[in-house]
Amino acid sequence: MKVNDFDFDLSKELIAQYPLENRSSSRLLYLHKDSDTIEHHNFTDLLKFLKPNDLLIFNDTKVIPARLFGNKMSGGKIEILVERILDEYTVLAHIKASKAPQINSELKIDKYENNAPVGANPCIRLKVIARQDDLFKLKFTAKVLNILDQVGHIPLPPYIARPDELADKDRYQTIYAKHKGAVAAPTAGLHFDQQLLNSIPNKAFITLHVGAGTFQPIRVNEITAHKMHSEYIEVSSEVCQQIEKTKANQGRVIAVGTTC
Repeated sequence: MKVNDFDFDLSKELIAQYPLENRSSSRLLYLHKDSDTIEHHNFTDLLKFLKPNDLLIFNDTKVIPARLFGNKMSGGKIEILVERILDEYTVLAHIKASKAPQINSELKIDKYENNAPVGANPCIRLKVIARQDDLFKLKFTAKVLNILDQVGHIPLPPYIARPDELADKDRYQTIYAKHKGAVAAPTAGLHFDQQLLNSIPNKAFITLHVGAGTFQPIRVNEITAHKMHSEYIEVSSEVCQQIEKTKANQGRVIAVGTTC
């Protein structure tokens, strides 16, 4: 199967750069798989297409402000995109720079956009301790989540052609986001507001931290040659039992924002 089998034209002006004021006011495309015909609906019409025994499984991951901007000790600019938090001080990350940093080299992140307060340390330092394929293993001098909360930026998708804004920390999350760890939102879930979510009779939640690989382009011609990235997932035994029960009752298991 060739990648270009899936090519289609999409004008840039059709890509919304900001979300709708009301989450559930978005549009819904419904495909009749037997006839290959499509219908256009409002997202709230989703309830019309659910059957009594269907189970919707939502992803309760929470997007972290995983993008950091800084410098090498030589002064060269870098951009860090955290892929996975390994422990309180260590991460795997993508680094964008004019030249890849060397192992054991130090990097620094500015803590203040403008002048630092008198006596304050203006930089956060980190060290490149290893490399794993395209990722760098980085060790911070302070707790990672604290640093990200302080100076991190929300990693908007590449098709959003604007800098991140304060409002994105709320709107680039599902309303049920709970467990920190994703670097991209489980976008299918962004359209659910509380009223619509409450209207779903059968639902369950799993945690799958969406990784930066979801932004990576496919660079091969044959789809089967593409190497997929891995992502952390957690599914409770209770959810497994709900899935088994749904299938036994001829219901459909419908994943919402789980990437797989």
